[in-house]
Amino acid sequence: MPRVAPRLPLCGGLLCRTWRRGFSGGLRVVPSDAAGSQSRGGLPRFHSPLLLPSKGNVVRIQGDEFWHMSKVLRLGPNDRVQLFDGKGGLVEGCIQSVSRAGLDIMAVEEPQVVPPQGIQWHVYAAFGTLKGGRADWLVEKCTELGASSVTPILTERSHTIAENRVERLERVVVAAAKQCQRLHQMTLNPPLKLQKLLSLVSESKLAFLASAEETPLMNVLYHSTAQESGILIVGPEGDFTDDEVKLLAEAGATPVGLGSCRLRVETATIALLSTLMLWSDVQKIQLHL
Repeated sequence: MPRVAPRLPLCGGLLCRTWRRGFSGGLRVVPSDAAGSQSRGGLPRFHSPLLLPSKGNVVRIQGDEFWHMSKVLRLGPNDRVQLFDGKGGLVEGCIQSVSRAGLDIMAVEEPQVVPPQGIQWHVYAAFGTLKGGRADWLVEKCTELGASSVTPILTERSHTIAENRVERLERVVVAAAKQCQRLHQMTLNPPLKLQKLLSLVSESKLAFLASAEETPLMNVLYHSTAQESGILIVGPEGDFTDDEVKLLAEAGATPVGLGSCRLRVETATIALLSTLMLWSDVQKIQLHL
């Protein structure tokens, strides 16, 4: 029986390579399904603030993403990729040309726009004084878990955060969004003083404050109702002062306990956010039953 060569997908009228060279010089098959997850073997995904408006349009990729495509993954002309804008937009494209300064990608299908899903959780944590990459880890994991935003809060015991650290954290957000395949990029807000946070808490119907020796979070959630958005607040190393806790509680924040052990700022933040995200998923399922 004669052997039949497999059909290769077309890319802008040309045969589109669905493989790319690995570091060992071999070939690795990459599925061409644009809707597939990269974690399951789908197309590599890259961030582009300017998303292609329609099929056939071309966008220029430069900077860090260009370096990642061309130098790290060794992608070249006719390779397929996905582009996302961090606002829910996603499009499959094909690399048309590569130069020293950048590469051009043409959309091979119409872009998709996916709206945000579930409760939008906004994290307010006093992590300005954290050292040794702990702030990076906090921001990275909040991105991976699906937080809508992270805001460093300035308190009596955490009263500053360096500007160069904020710039670094913004790069951490982009990298984590690509890694976890989220289409809506988490917002990293400028530092916020505690006094300004109080007004946001008073306007929120869901606001939780991590606090030692308080009612366990799961007990509080049992009597809570899902809303469109919510706030979670974690204090600095050494915790909030008694006066700060009083002000937040009076503004409407519900103190919740996270267990009997003393937790670091980043650990408490992730423990609180993880539980709330899982609770949100349950609420979404029950809503559709």
